[in-house]
Amino acid sequence: MDLNTVLDVRDARHREPWRPGDAWLGGGTYLFSEPQPHIRRLVDLSRMGWPPLSWQPDGSLDIAATCTITELSRFARTLPATAAPLFEQCCRAFLASFKIWNMATVGGNLCNGLPAGPMISLAAALDGTVLLQGQDGATRRLPVTEFITGAGIKVLRDGELLRSVRLPPRALGCRTAFRQASLYGLGRSGCLVIGAGDPADGSLAVTVTAATTRPFRFWFALPPTAAELRAAIDGAVRSDEWFDDIHGLPAWRRHMALLQAEEIRRELTPEEHR
Repeated sequence: MDLNTVLDVRDARHREPWRPGDAWLGGGTYLFSEPQPHIRRLVDLSRMGWPPLSWQPDGSLDIAATCTITELSRFARTLPATAAPLFEQCCRAFLASFKIWNMATVGGNLCNGLPAGPMISLAAALDGTVLLQGQDGATRRLPVTEFITGAGIKVLRDGELLRSVRLPPRALGCRTAFRQASLYGLGRSGCLVIGAGDPADGSLAVTVTAATTRPFRFWFALPPTAAELRAAIDGAVRSDEWFDDIHGLPAWRRHMALLQAEEIRRELTPEEHR
């Protein structure tokens, strides 16, 4: 898609005042997929030189906003963590060509804030936080579940940049379970549910995405019963927060989310506690 309203492309390394019509450019797979009549200038992040993935002293994993899906997938294949398989499962949930994988970025997927964004699913399920940087250089950190507040709605301020996503070491040590449903064989996710069981304290987190307008993460100190899990989901997700579009009606999405959540509960709960 030619963006014929764009008048200039600037290098993000050269700090310039943010102005109306500016947009950050990561991989561009969304920006160049459809008309963007409100954009006048692109600020290109591709030359920032941020390491795609880096370990922190406390064992946390930082994923740069500019990390591509290909880079994340390759890294996960040798990741010495129990939760490593979840990375590839979420990468595969894109159902995109290698061309998209080589360009699409983790930060771009989060900043789109779409219900079916699999990087949102991955980061929310592993208790991730985002580092946001303002035009004045000030930073703030938020849980992924608070960063996205609706379908395509984020808490980004004008000119603010998503710098990275951080996954805590405890989450990386969790045993995970993954469920995805679509109305079509190669269709967009209509429901994506992830479970993360913590071997350190026996807690269980169940994250519902794609079926809902925003990510929902349910944490239980002890594995819940089937009734407790169902009540937690139904009690938190309002009727208007079950997503409604051509890829699935709200009633179907709710049904699949409850079904998959129960499957995950049984998979990650020791038999004597089911």
